[in-house]
Order: sequence, then C-alpha cells, then structure tokens
Amino acid sequence: MLRLLLILLTTSLMMSCSRNPVTGKREFSLMSEGQEISMGKSSDPSIVAQFGLYDDPKIQAFIQEKGKKMAAISHRPDLPYTFKVLDSPVINAFALPGGPVYFTRGILAHFNNEAQFAGVLGHEIGHVTARHSAKQYSKGMLAQVGMMAGMIFSETFRGMGDAAGQAMGLLLLKNGRDAESESDLLGVTYSSQIGYDSHEMAGFFQTLSRLSEASGQSIPTFLSTHPNPADRFNKVHEMSDNIQKIANFDHFIINRNEYLRLIDGIVYGEDPRQGYTENYVFYHPALKFLFPYPSNWNLINSPAAVMIGPKDGKAMIQFTLGQGSSLDQVAQTEVQNGKLTVVESQRTTVNGFTAIAMISDQVTPAQNGQQGQTIRILSYFIQQGQNIYKFHGMSLKADFNRYYNSFESTFRGFKALNDPSKLNVQPERIDVISVPATKTLKEALLAGKVHTSRLNEFSILNGMLLTDQVQAGTLIKVVEGGAHESKRASTSRSVETNDNTNGAKSTKSTKRPKRAGN
Repeated sequence: MLRLLLILLTTSLMMSCSRNPVTGKREFSLMSEGQEISMGKSSDPSIVAQFGLYDDPKIQAFIQEKGKKMAAISHRPDLPYTFKVLDSPVINAFALPGGPVYFTRGILAHFNNEAQFAGVLGHEIGHVTARHSAKQYSKGMLAQVGMMAGMIFSETFRGMGDAAGQAMGLLLLKNGRDAESESDLLGVTYSSQIGYDSHEMAGFFQTLSRLSEASGQSIPTFLSTHPNPADRFNKVHEMSDNIQKIANFDHFIINRNEYLRLIDGIVYGEDPRQGYTENYVFYHPALKFLFPYPSNWNLINSPAAVMIGPKDGKAMIQFTLGQGSSLDQVAQTEVQNGKLTVVESQRTTVNGFTAIAMISDQVTPAQNGQQGQTIRILSYFIQQGQNIYKFHGMSLKADFNRYYNSFESTFRGFKALNDPSKLNVQPERIDVISVPATKTLKEALLAGKVHTSRLNEFSILNGMLLTDQVQAGTLIKVVEGGAHESKRASTSRSVETNDNTNGAKSTKSTKRPKRAGN
C-alpha cells in the first residue's frame, strides 16, 4: 500500500508541472489555471466581508479603469481580473490567484501621484501573471502538517473560517525575494507600457521605508520579505531606465495634481463611526451600542465580527450579528450549526434588553491520532430593537473558569449608547490644499493646521521632507475633521445591521448562568 501511494504521489507531482506564463519555464504547481480562478472567486466574498468596500464610486471607477487597461497588456490578459478598494486604514495592496486585486484606502492615501499607484498596480498584477500566490499555495499544501498547532478551531465560528481562512491564509503566504523582484520588474514593465513614469514607484517604496522606520514595524506586503529598501529603490530606477529606452512614448505620465484631487476627502486612518475603542470600551456610534472588554486584551473590528482575545491566545470573544427573527431561533440555530451540547440555558435581561444566556460544550475533531478537545463556550444572545447580537466567549474546558468573569463582564456590559460626544465622532479625511506662497513643507503644514506632533507623519504622507521647499500653488495633503481622540479598533468597520436600536425592556429573570464545573 505504501509503495502504491508513493507511485501515485510521484505521478501526481509529475503531472503538476506547468509552464509559467511570464518566464516560459516549466515549474511545479498543484493548482491549474481553472483552480486559480475558482479560488480567487470563492475567496473574494470573504475578503470583502473581512474589510468592507470603500464607499466612493469615483475612486472605485478609477481603479477599475486603470486595472483593466493594465491587465489587457499583461502576460495573462484573459483572466477575469477584478479591482477593488477596501475600507481599511492598513497600508496594503495584494492579489489572489486568478485575478482579484485589492488596494486599501490606507495605501491610496499615501500615493502622491497616479504613476506611483500604477507601479504598485503593475506589481500586484505581476503576482497574478507570474503565479506567485499559486506557487506559494502549492508549497504550503506540502507543508501543512502541524500548521494548526496551538490554535483553537470551532465549528461555531465557521463564518470566520473556510473560504475566509483560505483567503487570509493566502495573504499570509509570503513571497520570496525573487518573486518580489520579479513583480517589481513586472510593475515597471506594465505601468510603462500604459504610459506611466515607473521611476515614481521607487519613490513610493521610499515612503514605505520611512513609514516602517517611524512605526518601528514592517509594512505588510511590501517590506517584510522584500529586498533591502535602498537596493530596491536603486533597482527600480535602473529597471525604469532600461524599460523606458524601448517603450514607445515621448513622455511618461505622472499626474500628481489629478491624483491628489481624486483622493481629496478620502477617509484617513480609522473610521470611528463604524466602531472604535477608548479605555477598553468598544463604541459603535452608527448602531448605538457599547460594551467593555478586558484590559490588555486585543480587539480586531471587521464587518464580519468583533474579535477580542488575550495575548496568550488561550481564549477568545466573538461579537457578531445573529441570523434569525427571535432570540430562541438564533440560539437554536447556533446549537445546531455548531453541534453544541448545551450545559445550561436561561432567559435573562442585559441592561433592559431581553437576552438568552447559555453555556455549551463542543468537542473538536480528532486529528493525527489525537483525541479531540472539549471547548466550553459562554454565549449571550441579546436583542436590541430589530437586531439580535451574539457574544461567544470560548476556551478549552480546563481553562473556562479562569476566563468566565472576563466573558461575563463583557457580555453583561452591553448597553445602549446615548452620549452625544461618543455618537457624533467623525473620521479624519485628507484635505488637499494649495500652498499660497513658496515656503518649506513644515511651514506649509503648520499653515494647514497640522499639529506639531504630526509633522513627520504628514511629511511622509506627502512624500517629502519637512525642509523641502514647496512652490506657491503646489497641492499638499493635510487633514480635516476627526477631533475625537481615541484608541481605535484595528480595522475600520463592524457588523452591518439594521439601525433600529430601541431597546425592549423585559420583566423576565435576570439570573446569570453558573460556571459549570469541569
């Protein structure tokens, strides 16, 4: 039997060689073009659910137009490319196998002309055409054993798994330096072929390097596994010189002012209207609720769910919208879908809202000859107007009593948000202004009412040094709005629900579920 399996595996590997569309060389791959396309299409809804689309038709139309034009001259013009702007402040761009390409509003805010955008667009299309994600997927498939060690997986939270996990896993598969250098060359080539000055891409990499130095952290996608920033800067200029010698253009487009006018008014940083944190309280002004969470726990806010956990990773709280028309229906659906064994359940009230509190167990599937583990879950289902929200606090059964109080204090702290100072918060937006007279960038930013503590931040945002001379009439980026100072959540949106938030009071029992013994 072992010999037969080895023969079948060898045959499969031999059949898994394909020709790279960019290099023309044969290479190992476990993914056909049809599978690439299928994976991209199936992963896209999860990406959109995770981050949300940025609501600006003008910007979305721009990225679609430029993306389709560049895809048409790429090495794989027949793929079903899609181009989307995600509502995230994270500075990132990425591509999935088969054609989906994404830019965050965070990275769009940091470009200073169309040519910079075009260079990065070409870089991401290059990852698709050179099949980099597909190759990383193939390598990952061969090294999956033990990948999930130390992680708790629950069928209760399938909405955050499956396609979403697959899509996010692809994002976490880092490309090697050779692949990144190849995509840099493709970015230079593709952007030059549609008329853009690819030298500008080097300038943007310099911006990313400055951001990394300022934050003390690496910037996702572009710097973590990439060539040395200084070497990369010089290499892109060298590649651009070579490509432009043979490109059929008298001059190459930069379009600085046109691009700055396009992003004038774009949301900058976190959008507190869709959820923010302050002193370990999560506020949602649009849906008018708040709840506390444990000190020093990390919180991630996305359109799909709010996820909260301690740094040791041994517990997790998930808050999201329930599917159903009644508390009982939502609770029953959760039990059925999660194959939960209910330990106890009772009706209660939470700050005037009707609720169901439940403790349940779930046994994880056995893996690699090891028995499954029992996960204990404290769940609260709370009705606020037409919306029914779900809280789940989960840990291994042996650890449950250790985290019970943290779970319950969070869930029972859910209440209506009525404070006008919390309800009326607004995001910061990029404000593009014209410098009235020649002065240094520092002087221009101060005149634009940028606070002294943020001068370096906005010099990076503008791709200049504070000492640079800015000529009269030059457009620069400053900021407007966002007067509310807060420690905001990691991403910019939360669950999308009905905005009817009139709480219904109840006279039912307010008993709490007991901490069931081990």
